[in-house]
Amino acid sequence: MEIQVGIIMGSKSDLPVMSEAALVLEELGVGYELTVVSAHRTPERMVEYAKTAKERGLKVIIAGAGGAAHLPGMVASLTTLPVIGVPVKSSNSIDGWDSVLSILQMPAGIPVATVALNGAKNAGILAASIVGAFQKDVAEKLNTFKNELKEKVEHAAKEIETKGWKNA
Repeated sequence: MEIQVGIIMGSKSDLPVMSEAALVLEELGVGYELTVVSAHRTPERMVEYAKTAKERGLKVIIAGAGGAAHLPGMVASLTTLPVIGVPVKSSNSIDGWDSVLSILQMPAGIPVATVALNGAKNAGILAASIVGAFQKDVAEKLNTFKNELKEKVEHAAKEIETKGWKNA
């Protein structure tokens, strides 16, 4: 499977959150790579990763970071690829708000699509949507995925409507 999405995180401690993006990409049949790239501890690695991403075949980068959360914005400043930021609630975080605001409040010209705190699953779905805009097979898998979500909600609604909420 061709690797089209890069999933990077500032620390290995972000893996429980960021693995959700990998799982949904696997489910949707989108190839990915996953690694640790710290904006503060390995800035040269970050620059190399971002500057070579496109030539390595990546179409989208998902970058997760906690605390000051500079990784998504710094990567976005170094590539023309779409970057999806995942704010991660880390041990040094202020309830995650520092990460959310650090990723969300980018200056004009350096956009980062930002998902919810610890929202790596949605980042994976968004990355697949970007890839799916140009690949019919991925778009079809996304359509099936979303139809399954719809069916789950309709089943739950029917169950509550027929059995009542106390017996559902």
